[in-house]
Amino acid sequence: MGEKKSIMDKIAESSRFFTTGIDDKDIEHWVTIHIMGRAYKVPAGLTLMQAMEYAGYRFITSCGCRGGFCGACATIYRNVGDYKLYAALACQTRVEDGMYLVQIPFVPAEKANYDIGEEDYDYTTIVKYYPEIARCVACNTCTKACPQDLEVMDYIQAILRGDFEKAAEGSFECIHCGMCAMRCPAGIVQYHIGQLVRRLYGRNAFKSPESLKKRVEEIKNEIYEKDFEKLLCASTEELKKLYTERKRESD
Repeated sequence: MGEKKSIMDKIAESSRFFTTGIDDKDIEHWVTIHIMGRAYKVPAGLTLMQAMEYAGYRFITSCGCRGGFCGACATIYRNVGDYKLYAALACQTRVEDGMYLVQIPFVPAEKANYDIGEEDYDYTTIVKYYPEIARCVACNTCTKACPQDLEVMDYIQAILRGDFEKAAEGSFECIHCGMCAMRCPAGIVQYHIGQLVRRLYGRNAFKSPESLKKRVEEIKNEIYEKDFEKLLCASTEELKKLYTERKRESD
């Protein structure tokens, strides 16, 4: 079996069509997609973002990390013969023949303002700022829309039960792309609620490991000042070498 490729390797490979100057005649497989209602012929295998660039679109915003982790390139699309509306990230979703797509530059959602140090550590705080959470009917649409494959409905239901620890853990990898809120029929802003819960849990219930407390004290005592200066003055090659040879700490 061949070596398993990382997502970045796959993206780089599929980008070769328009980064290396390969002629169109050398491209074996093509698909037709519709961007903003207009049809474009693009090489098969590209991500939606790459296909849009191949078609001539220039990304100034809504591109972010380009690798599937920042949540900036939210896109909705339909496929020919499929009635469903899909939500995805343009940088990690591959083109399909006949796809109709449009990008969403951001998801309009109001974020509550609060002082986390002044809030009670219980369910009433969530309801005070996001009362719409009570409208959750457990339809699971939010989970189906999540490009991170998070169990969004589960952590919302955990919040409703007052289990902030489970909710904080379940929402920890949220990238705030907003697609859960965009698809939610109850109008819940799941990602903002998850952030509030994580902040409440982190301040009030999460126990910092002793090793972290020790390291913070060491930093305060300037034990690592010389090491910091060494890193700041190091060349790129030196930094790579230091990173490769670094000593890994046990859990």
